[in-house]
Amino acid sequence: MSWGDRNAPIVAVATATGRGAVGIVRVSGKGLMPLARALCGRDLQPRLATYGPFKDAQGEALDQGLALYFPGPHSFTGEDVLELQGHGGPVVMQLLLARCLAAAQEVDPVTGRPVLAGLRLAEPGEFTQRAFLNDKIDLAQAEAIADLIDASTEAAARSATRSLGGVFSKLIETLRDQLINLRMLVEATLDFPEEEIDFLEKANARGKLDALADTLDGVLSQARQGALLREGLQVVLAGQPNAGKSSLLNALAGAELAIVTPIAGTTRDKVSETIQIEGVPLHVIDTAGLRADQDASDEVERIGMARSWEAIAQADAVLFLHDLTRLNEAAYAELDAAIALRLPEGVPVVHVFNKADAGALRPEVAAAAQPTGPQLALSAKTGEGLQALRHTLLEIAGWQAAPEGVFIARQRHVQALREAREHLQGAQAHAALSDGALDLLAEELRLAHNALGRITGAFSADDLLGEIFTRFCIGK
Repeated sequence: MSWGDRNAPIVAVATATGRGAVGIVRVSGKGLMPLARALCGRDLQPRLATYGPFKDAQGEALDQGLALYFPGPHSFTGEDVLELQGHGGPVVMQLLLARCLAAAQEVDPVTGRPVLAGLRLAEPGEFTQRAFLNDKIDLAQAEAIADLIDASTEAAARSATRSLGGVFSKLIETLRDQLINLRMLVEATLDFPEEEIDFLEKANARGKLDALADTLDGVLSQARQGALLREGLQVVLAGQPNAGKSSLLNALAGAELAIVTPIAGTTRDKVSETIQIEGVPLHVIDTAGLRADQDASDEVERIGMARSWEAIAQADAVLFLHDLTRLNEAAYAELDAAIALRLPEGVPVVHVFNKADAGALRPEVAAAAQPTGPQLALSAKTGEGLQALRHTLLEIAGWQAAPEGVFIARQRHVQALREAREHLQGAQAHAALSDGALDLLAEELRLAHNALGRITGAFSADDLLGEIFTRFCIGK
């Protein structure tokens, strides 16, 4: 959507597509009362539900329902908002939507002007966008709305609700205010170099900078946890055919998702399922068994193996399954070693020794022959060792027991906080020098401030000037 037409009134069906008990058509713009009269045959009292018919152009009822009118700025978007809550059939919703667009073009008998000139269909996310543009919510809160809708676990939903309520934004605002204070001190010193009073020493600027860096570290740690709740962990099951990958997927999911047979190569393509461990979503992908290329039985299997390696390359963690009943077979051990060598560097690998229930060779016997890294034995058949595997996955993800106040976050938030932290480290380095260049210190603080501002969409250069002029008397 172009920024130029953001003042045009908009309308859309606000509920999900399909049949339901209730459906909502939402309108946002300026001066919506004429449209309310055209649809409901009366003026509506603000914030009071009015029951009655929604009328077509001939005055006949299209549906019976509730009409709600919220005058701006006291509404979600900050504009006038009209909601028509009718029966949730898709045909009814489309009739009401079409009626809103048609009624907007009619002449209002009271004013003699079009009922609502320029009314158009809303773009995706445009109601929330207007709430942001009209300062009803900040950018992090706007994103939290989408995160709440998309939440795949209860913990993620609760954390998104906290972000929507402003928990994350208030932490960023606190950091921003402290940073603004530091910038004002440094830039005041730059503006008045002849001043005998050392502003920075008197105000303990270095101590404030260190305290700010410590606070930011805490917020960054929480943001990582929030991002994990939102994004989850991509876990790929890899190994030779018949190592038990599909059985492990079924055991972790608690359902028969993948076909399990004694026939090697049963899984020909990726099978995925999202599970949760302590509220953290794990996207577990079962892949086709890996063989030496020359041993692949047909073209379909070769394609499946290629897709397996693609999934491994994109994984956050790999569970490399070994069959305890075959560790003594030279050919099997040789191929396991070859597969281990091909695993991408930088991707955590857990060596899982399956079929512990068979009373076969324990993994510690063959540990010397295996690559370094986490190792554990389990039985996908009996469930032995599954809880240890779950804990290992959480450790790899960096998950800590979720505090009650954790908020949802996105990778862009984590990246912005990391960038701000790097600039604060640069500022600390300049501040530690007795003859450090103040202009470089000021620049690092400015860049840290910009990084924080990207999270909530707040503050421009003019805003900073406003803060400086209201807090300092320049003529004194």
